[in-house]
Amino acid sequence: MSVCKKKKELYAPIFEVGPKLYVYGKRALEIAQAADRAGERYQVSVIFTAQYTDIRMIADKTNHLMVFAQHMDYLYPGRGVGAVLPEALKEAGAEGVLLNHSECPMDMDSIRKCMLRAKEVGLYTMVCAENMDMAACIARMEPDIILYEAPDMIEAEEEGQHPIGEIASVNERIAGIDPRIIVLHGAGIHDERDIYKIVKAGADATGSTSGIMKSEKPCEVTEKMIRAVSDAWKERNAGKHSAVG
Repeated sequence: MSVCKKKKELYAPIFEVGPKLYVYGKRALEIAQAADRAGERYQVSVIFTAQYTDIRMIADKTNHLMVFAQHMDYLYPGRGVGAVLPEALKEAGAEGVLLNHSECPMDMDSIRKCMLRAKEVGLYTMVCAENMDMAACIARMEPDIILYEAPDMIEAEEEGQHPIGEIASVNERIAGIDPRIIVLHGAGIHDERDIYKIVKAGADATGSTSGIMKSEKPCEVTEKMIRAVSDAWKERNAGKHSAVG
């Protein structure tokens, strides 16, 4: 049984807030609402990858941003315990799902099965890749977003040392397979200045976890980062947005 619900439009530029397990409940909602307001103000498509238990609350109490689940399983309704159903995520208010994060890795067959299930119920897919071969393989499965984070980029996150020079080559490789896919360049991000540089260098999407979650004022940092996305995008593309999905 599929769940019928009209999806919000996913368009570039995109900013992803990735709370991981740093926040939950009321605190997660506060940050999500700050991101929601900033996304609407600056015309940036915002994704908030919430914990399962926070999806419905955040979806009900925000207007602009899209709530993505941090993972899901490919089972169908019926027998099974402890699995996360795509139908349940959709009904709770999720617009999409994050798959194959480095802290929740999947094999290629499981990624493929989850992506098929996501499409069945109308969820966007954002799939992580740690190298170009993996990104190319995932691109052939037609995700909406590829989140490209090489291991050395993740290790550099605290220092804010994203390899800007790799953005164009990664984009070109994936566009050669499917130009509809948006590439999110993450990791190595310390503050809004890093966000600006990444988008100005050609990224249509980016995001942050520790830069926001470890700050003393995460709501303010979120707003600054989303504004930086908007500023860099306008300089690069004269404010044009491209729709997907």
